[in-house]
Amino acid sequence: MLDQKTIVITGASSGAGRAIALEFATGGHKLVLASRNLTAMEETAEECRVLGAAVKCVVTDVTEPTALINLASEADDFGGKIDVWVNNAGVLAVGAFTETPIEVTEQVVRTNLLGYIYGAHAVMPYFKKQQYGTLINNISIGGFMPVPYGVGYSASKFGIRGFSSALKAELSGFPNIHVCDAYPAFLDSPGIQHAANCTGKALKPAPPVYDPRRLAMAIVKLAENPKSELMIGSVSSVIRLAYGLFPGITTTVTKAVIATYLKQAKQAGKTNGNLFNTLAFGNSVFGGWGLPGRPRAHQKYLAAAFVLTSALGLLLLKKQK
Repeated sequence: MLDQKTIVITGASSGAGRAIALEFATGGHKLVLASRNLTAMEETAEECRVLGAAVKCVVTDVTEPTALINLASEADDFGGKIDVWVNNAGVLAVGAFTETPIEVTEQVVRTNLLGYIYGAHAVMPYFKKQQYGTLINNISIGGFMPVPYGVGYSASKFGIRGFSSALKAELSGFPNIHVCDAYPAFLDSPGIQHAANCTGKALKPAPPVYDPRRLAMAIVKLAENPKSELMIGSVSSVIRLAYGLFPGITTTVTKAVIATYLKQAKQAGKTNGNLFNTLAFGNSVFGGWGLPGRPRAHQKYLAAAFVLTSALGLLLLKKQK
């Protein structure tokens, strides 16, 4: 177990961020929660206090670099140090690239990619002064698998992976400063409910979805025993392997599946979601989408994905011959 640490978590008002905060709270740490949504963040903070943590809430928009500088300063004042910084705040926009307003795509990249860069840039001076610290980037399997109809999201997630790899190399002379990347599969979180939707169709996450608490436990383990990267959920490992072996086939199949779903889905209004403003709904850990805690269901989807990918790979090899 970790000794009492000062831990910063961005995007802590709902979903994965809220789950991560609650998991760290059981260790009695000093938590600094960051989010734009003060009301939801205070709800998370109160739950964490009940579990034994000391908590400070800092209203933070991760698209503003000065806000992250302020967050790091507030955390250092609160805890006297910063031990762990979890980059987690993220947004999603779904829609065909040319039908998605460029300001929407830009905001996704600003939040998901620049928000992580701003966070790392704000905390690294403290880590270097202390000569230790752990930065954890919650990236998602989207860092390895492109998502058609989510171009801005894919750009941001691939970008985080490249940024993190370069930063790790640069910090090789600091053996006690760690940069860790987490790649969870799809989560049963409110992320889709909060997403910007430019499709005009009702959105649902692709099954299977995992319990966000599984990710939270993995993040705590990374803080206890840092490692460069961690795949969370067998689905994430399968998707990474499939794209690595058959990138063209995998993206073609993904595009076809999404396009087919969008043709059949019910009509829904277009919305910017929580990209530019906070929302008063969907601020729990769970989104209520799927089958958390039921691995047999996951195995069914994994088996189907493996068979489909293998069959397509064999077809491609035959065509090449």
